[in-house]
Amino acid sequence: MMKQYSDLEFLRLSKWQRFLYRLAAFFCAIPRAIGNFFKNIGGFIKRAAVAVVNEFRDIGVTFVHGDWKTKTSYLVMGFGNLARGQILRGLLFLVFELVFIFYMILAGGYWLSMLPSLGKQGPVEGYDPVLDTYTTIYHDNSFKILLYGVLTIFFIVAFIYTWRLNVKQNKIMEQIIKKGGKLKSDKDDLKSMVDEQFYKTLLALPLTGILIFTVLPIVFMILVAFTNYDGAHNGYQNNLFTWVGLDNFNTMFSWTSNSGGGSQSYSATFGEILSWTLIWAFLATFTNYFLGMFVAMMINKKGIHLKKMWRTILVLTIAIPQFISLLYVSKMFAKNGLINLTLLDWGWIKEPLPFWDDATWARVTVILINIWIGIPHLMLIATGILMNIPADLYESARIDGANAWQQYIKITLPYMLFITGPYLLTSFTGNMNNFNVIYLLTGGGPSNPKASGASGSVGFTDLLITWLFKITTGSDAKYYLASVVGIMVFVVVAVISLVVYNVLPSIKNEEDYQ
Repeated sequence: MMKQYSDLEFLRLSKWQRFLYRLAAFFCAIPRAIGNFFKNIGGFIKRAAVAVVNEFRDIGVTFVHGDWKTKTSYLVMGFGNLARGQILRGLLFLVFELVFIFYMILAGGYWLSMLPSLGKQGPVEGYDPVLDTYTTIYHDNSFKILLYGVLTIFFIVAFIYTWRLNVKQNKIMEQIIKKGGKLKSDKDDLKSMVDEQFYKTLLALPLTGILIFTVLPIVFMILVAFTNYDGAHNGYQNNLFTWVGLDNFNTMFSWTSNSGGGSQSYSATFGEILSWTLIWAFLATFTNYFLGMFVAMMINKKGIHLKKMWRTILVLTIAIPQFISLLYVSKMFAKNGLINLTLLDWGWIKEPLPFWDDATWARVTVILINIWIGIPHLMLIATGILMNIPADLYESARIDGANAWQQYIKITLPYMLFITGPYLLTSFTGNMNNFNVIYLLTGGGPSNPKASGASGSVGFTDLLITWLFKITTGSDAKYYLASVVGIMVFVVVAVISLVVYNVLPSIKNEEDYQ
């Protein structure tokens, strides 16, 4: 059990002892945090189960004690509204039910029935008497079955939610009538949609778009991880793909190589790329952050002339399309590029520097080039924040004898971290998925032979996002593996984001700068 110090005892410790105390406290808190995590999960499951039981109980009680209009609404949605004079609500409920029934009869039932198998008959060769030749005859489409099957499940969930809303409204209407109240008319409903309920009207379309274009693809991608969907089983033109359960996850987390010849396993390759991705994201985020802040402080310093000119020069790197600048810089640092040729002509080197041919050189080079790209953007952000720090704080610090470094540590940096904390988090996650810089500069190279043998053409500068791109391109595309990697990337980013978000000064000490 770790000894707990009081505030006074803690202040009496030396800086080194304070550091060791905080470090020990951090590691001692990990088991408690893990325990609280599982405890919260258990509590959530318990609350969810209680909520479900209460919903079923309320449905039963409403049916037993409801009048005939309410009971009829259990089969004919909107009947209670129509019978009680709420024509608009009733028609909306009824139309939604009719659309659902027709969809399930005409298409939804078929997609659901095919979902367990993902197709029964793939493409076959058949004789075409018109062309007098054998042609490919296509039958089931696994891709469509999975996509529309998931869409049908979403539609069923939406129907259940709407049906439950219909039951609740009947219960509320009965209670209002029993108390002698007056139900809302259609005119009142329309007025409410553009008045007190206007936010729901505005959010309806964006929410639908998020469900269809964001949530649905995410669910689809997760399900692909449990299939053998790849270039040889694309679900239609070649062969049908099928469910394989957890086989893909077993492959990903297995330390046994499938390729032989000294190649790494998928697990080792994923770990290696993940390590570099985290290192890259950390360095790319914080080098830009602190150097951009330093440049902004230098330009904003009193006595610096031509401030607008320096800012304009730096902003030019943002104005030029990144696609063009990165490709140009990539050629500059090539073995026969401008940098090597110039150094050779000057006699500074005897042979070309391996900017893109050596793993260490390549990784250091992309980090330095990313600094050149990112500093101007951070300079602009930092300039606006620094100009809003009260000058009285610095004046008071100087009177108290604080030097420039102490002013930076005690005033500038805390203020910057408070304002830009959420930006730092999004910048870190963005750098983890920074496809442009890596792919346009190195293409992921130089090649990593052992990793490439396990899972395609993998390079020493490949991030998880560029590896995903390589996995899903070419005739040997492994979409199922890309889906597994995508799930792992989501888990890593989500965990980091949640942990960092909860320790940000912007969240913990929100009242300090109000």
